Order: sequence, then structure tokens, then C-alpha cells
Amino acid sequence: MNGKPAVFLDRDGVINEDRGYVHRWEDFSFLPGAIDALRQLQQKGYLLVVITNQSAVARGLCTEADVLALHERMCAFLRERGIELAGIYHCPHHPQGSVSDYAIACACRKPEPGMILRAAQAHGIDLSRSLLVGDKISDLEAGRAAGIPSLYLVVPPGQDEDLSSLPGVQRVSGLSEVVERMFGSQAMPSS
Repeated sequence: MNGKPAVFLDRDGVINEDRGYVHRWEDFSFLPGAIDALRQLQQKGYLLVVITNQSAVARGLCTEADVLALHERMCAFLRERGIELAGIYHCPHHPQGSVSDYAIACACRKPEPGMILRAAQAHGIDLSRSLLVGDKISDLEAGRAAGIPSLYLVVPPGQDEDLSSLPGVQRVSGLSEVVERMFGSQAMPSS
């Protein structure tokens, strides 16, 4: 495919603090360095695509409209800072959910690659030139299943994660470290 490269990003734990089922703007807090890292990745020519499991919908903790409203606020906040997300794809499903319409096994819930494949088709993305940044093994499994060669796992300092089932995955402390590893001294200073 002669498409554009993209960075596929999990949301909670990669872009924002994972406080458990974040679905309101007042509970949303960007992780340190995330905004500058997104800007730098965009300036280097990568499309920015968020892929996020949002089982809070299936669990009855919020509505899909709540998730969409949060994503609209996040996009507007980033746009004001010169960052344009190519898309946000969310999966509201969970097989053991309590809301029957969403209590299903689907092809979009990570580790399935459905959200990635849908985004790649919609935006003309070359998956072989793309990368994925997640904070769970299921994120990486989705990326690998979609054919993304560069996979990064965000592991907070002091935590450990067994990556023996996913050789080649790079462990990082956050998005800033991804940018540093990719571009080294070419990384642009934050503004």
C-alpha cells in the first residue's frame, strides 16, 4: 500500500491518565509530555489515530454519547494547540457487559484489529510504515494482528510487564520516549 504512515495510540494510559473508565472531561488529564509528543509526531508526517476500548458503555457506567462528547472535547483541546487527530475509534463492547446491545464479542475490541483496519482503510494508511503505542498487551496484540511492525508498550516506572510473547516490542515510559527513540536528537523542542 502506498499510503500515509500513522501512529495508532491507545487513549487511557498513553495520552491521558488512566483513572478507570474515564468518560467525563473533568476527569480527563493529559499525561506529562503527551501533547508535545503528539505535536512532534504530527510534524514528522504521521497521522494520529486513537484506538480505544471503552467497555464502560457495555458495563452501564456511561453512555456512548458520553464517550463521544469526551472525544469531541479532547479533539477541540488538541486542535487549539495545533494538533489534529485523523480519527478516534472506540469499541463500546464487552462480552460480559450488562447493557445487552453492547454485551457482544466483536471484531473491534482489542486484541482484535478491527479498529486499526477500519482506520487504515478510511484514511489510506500504510500499516507497514506505522507504529502503535499502547499500555496493555491487548493493544500490542491488535497492532501485531493488523500488521504494524513497530510496537511500543508504555510501562510506568517501577512496573514490569512480561513481553516474552511479543518479541520486538519496545518498552517505554511514555509518548515522549517514543519520540526520542524514533528521532533522537532530531526531536523538536517543546514549544
